[in-house]
Amino acid sequence: MGSLVTSRDIGQAALGAMRREFSDFANFLPPYRMLSLSAGGGRRALHPLEPLPGGDAARGGALLAGRFTLGGETLGVPAGESVWALPTPSRGFAARLHSFEWLPDLLAVRGDEPNEAALTLIDDWLSWFGRWNSFAWSPAILARRVHIWLQILPLLESGEDRRARDARLKSLVRQTARLRRALKLLPASADRIDAAITLTAAAISLELGPRARQAGERQLVSDLKSQILSDGGHVSRAPLTSARILAALVQLDALAHGQGLTLDTEIHRAMDRLAGAVRFFRMGPKGLACFHGGGEGSTRLIETAMRGREKVKPFNVAPHSGYHRAEAGGSVVILDAAGPAKGVHGVNAHASALSFEFAPPGGRLIVNCGWNDDQPPGWREAVRATAAHSTLTLEETSSARLIRAGWKRNLLGERFETGPDPVRARRNEEDVGVWLESSHDGYRAQFGDGIRRRLFLAVDGGDLRGEDGIYRPVEDGPPDDPEKLLSFAIRFHLHPGVKASLSRDSLSALLVLPNGDGWRFRTDGGPVRLERSVYLASGTAPVRSTQLVISGEAESYGGGERPPNRVRWAFQRLGRVGGA
Repeated sequence: MGSLVTSRDIGQAALGAMRREFSDFANFLPPYRMLSLSAGGGRRALHPLEPLPGGDAARGGALLAGRFTLGGETLGVPAGESVWALPTPSRGFAARLHSFEWLPDLLAVRGDEPNEAALTLIDDWLSWFGRWNSFAWSPAILARRVHIWLQILPLLESGEDRRARDARLKSLVRQTARLRRALKLLPASADRIDAAITLTAAAISLELGPRARQAGERQLVSDLKSQILSDGGHVSRAPLTSARILAALVQLDALAHGQGLTLDTEIHRAMDRLAGAVRFFRMGPKGLACFHGGGEGSTRLIETAMRGREKVKPFNVAPHSGYHRAEAGGSVVILDAAGPAKGVHGVNAHASALSFEFAPPGGRLIVNCGWNDDQPPGWREAVRATAAHSTLTLEETSSARLIRAGWKRNLLGERFETGPDPVRARRNEEDVGVWLESSHDGYRAQFGDGIRRRLFLAVDGGDLRGEDGIYRPVEDGPPDDPEKLLSFAIRFHLHPGVKASLSRDSLSALLVLPNGDGWRFRTDGGPVRLERSVYLASGTAPVRSTQLVISGEAESYGGGERPPNRVRWAFQRLGRVGGA
């Protein structure tokens, strides 16, 4: 168990908060804004940014009807009123509202009405917040809004009112000027990569000159070097973050190429590494493995990210990101073999050490509860707990603990304060299949025991076996109370499409995938239960699902090699047992 928060983290966070406060105060003064956010006269032409894939016509129809549903919360806008004048359900809702990330949904609706509604909402925003607002113009929200507006430049230029057209474009240039000055106010996280991509794209799209483009590109190169690991994973350890960054870079590269420009060589190198990571995290033909706050991701997003890099060379170990992949006979297993990310990168991390996801050819079978940014915020902390993952939980306690509510969490965000350190993993590939073995000490400080997991995927992909052990390190000596027993639960969360039924003796279960493929789950660890679970990793609302649970009590002085401190289990393919 290691501390994930240091005094340096606290000092950096406090200094960053002070710098943002000073910047907000300075920009509140009209003379400063006049100088710092000058629109300039260098713009000559407009080059739209290629739209990222997305846009849901059903959600767009709700927007037209005045129902804004963002992050699982809904705001109804009465006819004749402005959404910008109404109090929002939460700060998170307001951030997504002002980022205009919902605009692709609105424009996905066919006809002229969506375009007219979009322009009305944009012009209305300008009348309320176009001059300045410390929240709406905060760097992360600003970057997302500018990125969306760059994709709809033809729409911004449309309409019969010339003054309105000029006001939109002038505001876009002013917002870009603010973004250029505010880049350093952002913590060194994925948000700053997004902001640097946006600034570089805006400089090219609006022809703001080489100095603006170079400012964005320099920051982008710096952050890609520090945040994109050698195996292509993002330092946050979220697979979806790698895919999102790569898709945005593909979009930026296409824009630069269209204008006869070449991005820095380091950007292309980062894109190659990111493509390898996206390939690593794919679970079959659709979606990514769901770890550390990242959901499945849309097929369109992944296709955009991998455009031109579909044949990237595969690999099975991501040592810097902390994952192992085993693939055989069309089946894929991905194991989380590291602790949560540290620092600002850990604000969305999960207590998921030693959890895994398993996808046979017929679809996902074993998953984690996962997360998607469209989910209600009330679920967020619950699904970060160890119990929301397919792994072993000791004494119903998470292997990593969040910072408690108070000044420290307010300053640092919802990071983990302590977590497993180190997490060890190794693999052995043989003719018969792949062995993965890993362990962590996330419970050692509190309960005195470590956790070990062994996985074996047979060469035909039809047999996944596992063994979970609870052991006391020899160097720690005997516990104070050798007779004390520790309760444990081993959970296997099933994808919502999987149907499960228990055997009469409750030592096995029949699992049927949506295509009719059957799998048998067996264990020697005592009765297995079917309990309710929930899946939040897709783009829909929370979906009810099922989990297999093996419970027991372990000896506090056990070695993890025999019952009750050792539990073995297996998933074995049966063939077609149901209708597709």
